Amino acid sequence: QVQLVESGGGLVQAGGSLRLSCEASGSTFSIRVMGWYRQVPGKQRELVATITADDNIVYADSVKGRFTISRDNAKNTVYLQMNSLKPEDTAVYYCNAEPDRYYDNAYYWGQGTQVTVSS
Repeated sequence: QVQLVESGGGLVQAGGSLRLSCEASGSTFSIRVMGWYRQVPGKQRELVATITADDNIVYADSVKGRFTISRDNAKNTVYLQMNSLKPEDTAVYYCNAEPDRYYDNAYYWGQGTQVTVSS
Protein backbone atom coordinates (compact mmCIF):
# COMPACT_ATOMS: atom_id res chain seq x y z
CA GLN A 1 0.00 0.00 0.00
CA VAL A 2 3.06 2.27 0.00
CA GLN A 3 5.05 3.23 -3.06
CA LEU A 4 8.49 4.81 -2.83
CA VAL A 5 10.36 6.71 -5.50
CA GLU A 6 13.95 7.81 -4.98
CA SER A 7 15.67 10.60 -6.81
CA GLY A 8 18.77 12.73 -6.58
CA GLY A 9 21.51 10.22 -7.20
CA GLY A 10 24.32 10.88 -9.58
CA LEU A 11 28.03 11.35 -10.00
CA VAL A 12 29.93 13.68 -7.72
CA GLN A 13 33.56 14.27 -6.88
CA ALA A 14 34.96 13.43 -3.48
CA GLY A 15 34.18 16.16 -1.02
CA GLY A 16 31.03 17.14 -2.85
CA SER A 17 27.40 16.89 -1.87
CA LEU A 18 24.22 15.25 -3.04
CA ARG A 19 20.67 15.40 -1.78
CA LEU A 20 18.53 12.32 -2.15
CA SER A 21 14.76 12.41 -1.99
CA CYS A 22 12.26 9.64 -1.39
CA GLU A 23 8.62 10.37 -2.05
CA ALA A 24 6.09 8.03 -0.53
CA SER A 25 2.58 7.60 -1.82
CA GLY A 26 -0.35 5.43 -0.93
CA SER A 27 -0.98 4.79 2.74
CA THR A 28 1.53 7.36 3.90
CA PHE A 29 -0.40 8.02 7.08
CA SER A 30 0.62 4.59 8.30
CA ILE A 31 4.38 5.05 7.98
CA ARG A 32 6.24 4.85 11.26
CA VAL A 33 9.85 4.75 10.10
CA MET A 34 11.57 5.79 6.92
CA GLY A 35 15.19 5.30 6.15
CA TRP A 36 18.00 5.04 3.69
CA TYR A 37 20.05 1.94 3.05
CA ARG A 38 22.86 1.35 0.61
CA GLN A 39 24.39 -1.62 -1.11
CA VAL A 40 27.48 -2.27 -3.20
CA PRO A 41 28.30 -5.41 -5.17
CA GLY A 42 29.51 -8.22 -2.95
CA LYS A 43 28.33 -6.59 0.25
CA GLN A 44 25.22 -6.70 2.38
CA ARG A 45 22.76 -3.88 2.28
CA GLU A 46 23.52 -1.60 5.19
CA LEU A 47 21.61 1.01 7.10
CA VAL A 48 22.58 4.60 6.44
CA ALA A 49 20.01 6.53 8.45
CA THR A 50 16.47 6.22 9.71
CA ILE A 51 13.92 8.70 10.97
CA THR A 52 10.72 7.94 12.84
CA ALA A 53 7.40 9.71 12.76
CA ASP A 54 8.34 11.40 16.03
CA ASP A 55 11.74 12.48 14.64
CA ASN A 56 13.94 9.94 16.33
CA ILE A 57 17.01 9.69 14.08
CA VAL A 58 19.68 7.05 13.84
CA TYR A 59 22.81 7.24 11.69
CA ALA A 60 25.37 4.68 10.77
CA ASP A 61 28.73 5.51 12.31
CA SER A 62 30.27 5.74 8.86
CA VAL A 63 28.06 8.69 7.87
CA LYS A 64 27.55 10.42 11.20
CA GLY A 65 28.48 14.07 10.97
CA ARG A 66 28.35 14.06 7.17
CA PHE A 67 24.81 12.97 6.29
CA THR A 68 21.53 14.43 7.48
CA ILE A 69 18.15 12.75 7.20
CA SER A 70 14.94 14.76 7.38
CA ARG A 71 11.25 14.66 6.51
CA ASP A 72 8.92 17.21 4.99
CA ASN A 73 5.93 18.62 6.83
CA ALA A 74 3.55 16.08 5.35
CA LYS A 75 5.85 13.25 6.46
CA ASN A 76 5.60 11.65 3.06
CA THR A 77 9.01 12.62 1.73
CA VAL A 78 12.34 11.83 3.32
CA TYR A 79 15.60 13.46 2.34
CA LEU A 80 19.20 12.49 2.75
CA GLN A 81 21.62 15.37 2.55
CA MET A 82 25.05 13.91 1.91
CA ASN A 83 28.04 16.16 2.44
CA SER A 84 31.77 15.53 2.35
CA LEU A 85 31.20 12.52 0.16
CA LYS A 86 33.88 9.87 -0.06
CA PRO A 87 34.51 7.23 -2.72
CA GLU A 88 33.46 4.59 -0.20
CA ASP A 89 29.99 6.16 -0.17
CA THR A 90 29.51 4.88 -3.71
CA ALA A 91 26.52 2.55 -3.69
CA VAL A 92 22.95 2.11 -4.73
CA TYR A 93 20.87 3.93 -2.16
CA TYR A 94 17.47 2.51 -1.31
CA CYS A 95 14.61 4.18 0.48
CA ASN A 96 12.70 2.10 3.00
CA ALA A 97 9.39 2.64 4.72
CA GLU A 98 8.03 0.69 7.67
CA PRO A 99 4.35 1.20 8.43
CA ASP A 100 3.11 1.13 11.96
CA ARG A 101 2.38 -2.54 12.55
CA TYR A 102 -1.15 -1.66 13.55
CA TYR A 103 -1.83 -0.92 9.88
CA ASP A 104 0.53 -3.00 7.79
CA ASN A 105 3.02 -5.82 8.38
CA ALA A 106 5.00 -5.16 5.22
CA TYR A 107 8.23 -3.31 4.54
CA TYR A 108 8.47 -1.19 1.41
CA TRP A 109 11.46 -0.41 -0.76
CA GLY A 110 12.15 1.93 -3.59
CA GLN A 111 13.99 0.88 -6.71
CA GLY A 112 17.21 2.55 -5.66
CA THR A 113 19.27 5.41 -6.95
CA GLN A 114 22.94 5.18 -7.87
CA VAL A 115 25.43 7.40 -6.08
CA THR A 116 28.94 7.43 -7.45
CA VAL A 117 31.71 9.40 -5.80
CA SER A 118 34.88 9.82 -7.79
CA SER A 119 38.34 10.41 -6.36
